[in-house]
Amino acid sequence: MVEEVDSGFGFDRRRLPAVEKQISEIKSDDLRLRLLGIVVDKKDTTLVMDDGTGKTEIIFNEAVNTEIGKFVRVFGRVVPMESGFEIHGEFMQDMSGLDMDLLKRVRQLEV
Repeated sequence: MVEEVDSGFGFDRRRLPAVEKQISEIKSDDLRLRLLGIVVDKKDTTLVMDDGTGKTEIIFNEAVNTEIGKFVRVFGRVVPMESGFEIHGEFMQDMSGLDMDLLKRVRQLEV
């Protein structure tokens, strides 16, 4: 998920942007995404997130350091599989301090 960009001083490598998605909108041909939701289950290196539109499992390389019920944002890669896709988490942010009313108003302005 890296692209090469000519900066004028040679080629630089940078990650593709993580597109904000709702779980119900994820497709197997998506590359990088960011999800906002509640952790509803976790085991070792895997967590299950619910954003109100659906639930999805996210697999990390290391043990997940969060609690069930936490509001988080996850950045990850979509990996196509025969039966759909997997999401491989790159990192997670605690979003428990986020003002949800303000977020809803901003999203309404974007439409």
